[in-house]
Amino acid sequence: MLVVGRLTRPHGVRGDLICEVRTDEPEKRFTSGSVFVTDPEAAGPLTVAAARWYQGKMLLTIDGVSDRNGAEDLRGVLLCVDSADVDTPTDPDEFADHQLVGLSVVDVEGETIGVVARVDHSPAHDMLIVDRPGAGQALIPFIRQMVPTVDVDGGRIVVDPPQGLLDL
Repeated sequence: MLVVGRLTRPHGVRGDLICEVRTDEPEKRFTSGSVFVTDPEAAGPLTVAAARWYQGKMLLTIDGVSDRNGAEDLRGVLLCVDSADVDTPTDPDEFADHQLVGLSVVDVEGETIGVVARVDHSPAHDMLIVDRPGAGQALIPFIRQMVPTVDVDGGRIVVDPPQGLLDL
């Protein structure tokens, strides 16, 4: 399963929810009638009744959720789709999140840093969230200067972070 969004909190009293978008194609994913599998599984499946942008945030109206209390029950729920339903990008420099999650991350000298746990999307650039054994998580901007090589078939990503970035 591929996470495409997370319901963060209710908005207003009519049951709308703010959704943290985790997909490059929110206009395609979040449309009226879209059905999502959820994590936790017991919360779903959820069907989108309406979706709209409000002050830079995705607002969702979910079928069957008509008040703030119902929306509150969905706080933190992850919205997922089957990764088989996601088109593989045709541009060689573009990657779907599910292609990156689980890849080994090494520095330019070949030293292991960790494993990609997820990809966060922001207006400026995407961010690789890397689980580091015994050292917590590292946040690495997914830009060419810091990520010169992505070898999906080889199962690894080579990063060249500036000094100190991994110490944060």
